[in-house]
Amino acid sequence: MTQSPVVESIDSVDTEETPVGGPATAAGPTRADSPAVIRTQGLTKRFAGGQLAVDGLDLTVPRGSVFGFLGPNGSGKTTTIRMLMGLIAPTSGVATVLGASMPQSVGSVLPRVGALIEGPALYGFLSGRDNLVRYDCADPTADPRTRARRVSEALDRVGLTAAAGKKARAYSLGMKQRLGLAAALLQPRELLVLDEPTNGLDPQGMREIRALIRELAGEGTTVFLSSHLLDEIEQVCTHAAVMSKGRLLVQGTVRELAARAQGRLVVRTPDAARAAEVLAARGVSDIRVAESRVDGEPATAGDDPLPGLCAALVEAGVRVSGFGVERGTLEDAFVALTGEGFDVAG
Repeated sequence: MTQSPVVESIDSVDTEETPVGGPATAAGPTRADSPAVIRTQGLTKRFAGGQLAVDGLDLTVPRGSVFGFLGPNGSGKTTTIRMLMGLIAPTSGVATVLGASMPQSVGSVLPRVGALIEGPALYGFLSGRDNLVRYDCADPTADPRTRARRVSEALDRVGLTAAAGKKARAYSLGMKQRLGLAAALLQPRELLVLDEPTNGLDPQGMREIRALIRELAGEGTTVFLSSHLLDEIEQVCTHAAVMSKGRLLVQGTVRELAARAQGRLVVRTPDAARAAEVLAARGVSDIRVAESRVDGEPATAGDDPLPGLCAALVEAGVRVSGFGVERGTLEDAFVALTGEGFDVAG
């Protein structure tokens, strides 16, 4: 029997700290007691052959949040999403989406959810516009009288109006991702579930999709965003959870998660080599020396060491032009949690 992991959930926040990735607050604040749009308890998936893909997941996604589901490839993110959307059944545990149990309630839940999972399923012989028409026709809640307007608006929102008449088989990977997102946006949704939505996009395309996600969140849609790109999560999300090897390590606001990482001491000086010697003698570790800059991790035990470190540098004749601690990032927090890093490009 597999023992459920101990998961940390951060409840407090330092209101004086500068938010990580300023745009992440675009959706507005989310109250801790607001109803959860997604909630899992002990959610587990073991595939044939014994592979444990998701291990005792306890996850809470607040309404109104842009929630980043973060982890390296193979960490269990897509398997979790497939269970949440009723595409596969869990081995054990409970999942609720929009207050209803899944997969038992797929018929009532999915019409209220827009989803892009593992890339869109497209008819290559149809144009981008006609693909969206097919998607809209398959929606029993869609009014056929306003279909053309919905399709045009969805194409415009993802920047595909000019390519709407092109066959989908001629689309690049990034264009296919955009078309899949357009399909998820044909109707207003309470919840938008996106699995690696910027896969295949160039940097400009990534920025446009991030802006669209913030816009949707501002309109009241809860966005559940799975990604292995730390930079993507930090720039656009209000909340996040970190997965590794099928287990949930921690969840909370992006600001709280980044605050877990100890900031690095940074000294700016023309005497970098001498500064490094003094800092090392005072217990600073992981020292890195660059031209006119030295940074490292100050000791955490005892009283605040910073005033003493600055005084020691001055007493040693080091000319100090800058001295302080840089705030930790989400990448720093992830490495501290897992001991490993992964793709941080964005």
